[in-house]
Amino acid sequence: MEQGNKDRSLVSKVMDGLVTGIVEEKYGAVLPPQDVLSKEFDVSRTVMREALSMLLAREMLDVRPKIGTRIRPMRDWRMIDEDVVSWRFRAKPDPVFLRDVIEFRALIEPRACAQAAARGTAAEIAGIREAFDLFRSSRPGESGYQGADELLHTRIVSASGNQFFQQMATIIRGALSAINPIVAGREGGWEAVIGTHGRVVEAIERRDPKEAEAASIAMIDFTAEEIRHALSIEPLGHT
Repeated sequence: MEQGNKDRSLVSKVMDGLVTGIVEEKYGAVLPPQDVLSKEFDVSRTVMREALSMLLAREMLDVRPKIGTRIRPMRDWRMIDEDVVSWRFRAKPDPVFLRDVIEFRALIEPRACAQAAARGTAAEIAGIREAFDLFRSSRPGESGYQGADELLHTRIVSASGNQFFQQMATIIRGALSAINPIVAGREGGWEAVIGTHGRVVEAIERRDPKEAEAASIAMIDFTAEEIRHALSIEPLGHT
């Protein structure tokens, strides 16, 4: 049992190292042979083979005859997998990726907010308020800021009662990790972020689904506009 746990830990460590190399473009388009990678990570070929198989299962790699293990484009990665989501958001966000992130949020979060207002239990809504109070007591750059924002959004999605929306919370948390440093860093960004989030929370507390949905759309529109200005790129709106 102890050896099995050790092997799993090694596999996880190797996977993490491989992903870091991939997102930092260390390997180019094709990974080195397994024996080379095994020496690089100082692990057995068995451990390396298992780590690679895990990435293959997540559609991050593709084995081609006479070519080797090719790294697939990030857009092909299995984003529904929590590990893949975390790894994908390590890479420097590009305009197309940010556009896709915002479009995804626009599809999920407004309806989740409306359903949280309509379906959320008293305890769930109290939890949303608690998370918001924690969020607004933090400032960008502080250790608890990102976690508080993620907790707030996660609790809203959970209160929606929709099991598919709940499964998407991982992607939403990843989206926040990519977007927050851009938006919160702009002048007046933090105050505006608190204001838009507060409008959502208050609508949920009033059990007003229409206002909760509208407030969420406004929050996402604000984010899209801030990113466009910060990066000087074409509009990233969801419509």
